[in-house]
Amino acid sequence: MSFKVNHYFDNKVSSIGFESANGPCTSGVMSPGEYTFSTSHKELMKVVEGELVVKLPKSDEWQSFVTGTSFNVPANVSFDVKVSTPTAYLCFYS
Repeated sequence: MSFKVNHYFDNKVSSIGFESANGPCTSGVMSPGEYTFSTSHKELMKVVEGELVVKLPKSDEWQSFVTGTSFNVPANVSFDVKVSTPTAYLCFYS
């Protein structure tokens, strides 16, 4: 098994990619800040610790996702994230 380590936004977001039993995924952490992510696959984002405040595509509202919650993002879109405390996540791709 090999891991792929990525750093984004001046090292404020880091992830480790690997192949899980359910397919490709990443485990990562985000430092406080505001970020825009683009997707190339469908994503299931699970908040492991902390909180992500997210504005999903085609939505004008920000939604809060805290420890133990998750949300889905379609493929080939961008979405915005606000982080106020260091937050850990798992992202599953399909």
